[in-house]
Amino acid sequence: MSTADNPRVLLGVTGGIAAYKSPDIVRRLLDRGAEVQVVMTPSAERLVSPTVFQAVSGRSVRGELWDEQAEAAMGHIELARWADRILIAPATAHLMAQLATGAAGNLLSTLCLASDAPVFLAPAMNQAMWRHPAVRANHALLLERGVRFIGPADGEQACGDVGPGRMVEPDSIVAAVLDAIGVKAGPLAGSRVLITAGPTREPIDPVRFVSNRSSGKMGFAVAQAAAAAGAQVTLVAGPVSLAAPRGVERVDVETAADMREATLTRAGQADIYIGAAAISDYRPQQVAAHKIKKHSDTLSLDMIKSADVLAEVAALPSRPFTVGFAAETRELEAHARAKLEGKALDMIVANLVGEKLGFDCDHNSALVLWGDGRQSLPDMSKAELAARIVALIASRYLAVTKAPTPLRQPTAS
Repeated sequence: MSTADNPRVLLGVTGGIAAYKSPDIVRRLLDRGAEVQVVMTPSAERLVSPTVFQAVSGRSVRGELWDEQAEAAMGHIELARWADRILIAPATAHLMAQLATGAAGNLLSTLCLASDAPVFLAPAMNQAMWRHPAVRANHALLLERGVRFIGPADGEQACGDVGPGRMVEPDSIVAAVLDAIGVKAGPLAGSRVLITAGPTREPIDPVRFVSNRSSGKMGFAVAQAAAAAGAQVTLVAGPVSLAAPRGVERVDVETAADMREATLTRAGQADIYIGAAAISDYRPQQVAAHKIKKHSDTLSLDMIKSADVLAEVAALPSRPFTVGFAAETRELEAHARAKLEGKALDMIVANLVGEKLGFDCDHNSALVLWGDGRQSLPDMSKAELAARIVALIASRYLAVTKAPTPLRQPTAS
C-alpha cells in the first residue's frame, strides 16, 4: 500500500537524448522513499539499456504492450491502477502529440489513458521543436486537461542550439513530483479563492449592448491554476463560451450589477479575491424598452459610471487578499502602479492589450506588482502564465497571513 511518504511513481522514458539522465531520476525518487516502476518506449531502449533501469529500480522494466506473460493478467491495467503519479521524463514532442490526440500506440501512452493518476511531463527537445505551433498547441491542450509540466529549461542543447527545450535537472523533477503527491500540500490548500472573469454586457435595448473585449480565457486559466494549487475556487463568469475548469464552482452573470452582487455576496467568505473580469466601466443611463430603430444618421447615449467592484472588495472591513488586473494600451507599469496604490490592492497583474495582443489569444505576458516588488513574466501560454501568477499570489498571500501588516489606505484618485 502506498502512502504520502512512500508514493508509487510510474516513470515513463521516451526516446529523447536526455534519457541518459533518467536513471538518476529513479535513484533520487528511491532516495525520497518512492516506489518506482519504469516503462520504456522502443526508442528509449535504443538510447539506454533496460538493464540499467532494472538495476537501479530493482524492478523489471516494462516496454511492450504485447507482453504475453504480463498481459494475460491485463498487466497494463494493473500498472495503471498501481501508480499514484505518472512521470514521463524525457517527454518528446511525439509523446506529447500522442497524449493530446488520445493515441494508444504503445504501453506508455496506453497507461496514460487507462490511469486516473495525475500525469507529469518533463519535456526535452530541440528549441525549434518546442516553439513549433503544433507543439505549442499540444502543450496548451494538455495543460487544459490537467497534465502538469515540469519545464522545459532554457540553455545549451545537445545539438548545439541554445534556447527552451532542455529537460529540467533530475533533482528539480523529483521535487516537483513528490511535492505534488503530498510530501507538501499545494500552496493554496485549505484556502477559498473567489475569481471574476470575462466581460459584462450592459443593455442598450433588448437586442443591443455595450461590452468590453474579453474572451475570459485568462480568468478561467487562473481559476484552473488556483484549483490545481489546492484552493476551493468560486468563479463568477460573465458571458463567455468556455467550459468551467474541473472542480471549480461557477456562477454565471450578465451585467456589471450582476457581477457586483455575486461578488460582494461571496467576498466575505473568501481568503483571496482575484478580479480578472473586464467589467464595463460605464453603462447606458436609460435602457430602451423596445429595439431602437434607425431613424437618423447618429445616435447619442448618455452613459453613467458602473460600480467599481474591485475597489469595493478592497474596502471591505474584513477583506480578502485582493488582486486586481489591469489591461493597458500604453505606460503599463505607471498605470498599473497607480491602480495598485489608488485602490489599496495587495497585488496587481498588468498586461498590454491591443490588436493581436492579449485579446482572443492563447498566450500573453504580464507584469505583476505589489508593494515595493515586481515580477515580469515573458510571453507564454495563458495556462502557463496563470500558473506563474497563482504561484506569485500564493507566495505573497502566505507571507501576509504569516506576518500580518496594516492594510494600505487608498490614495486620492
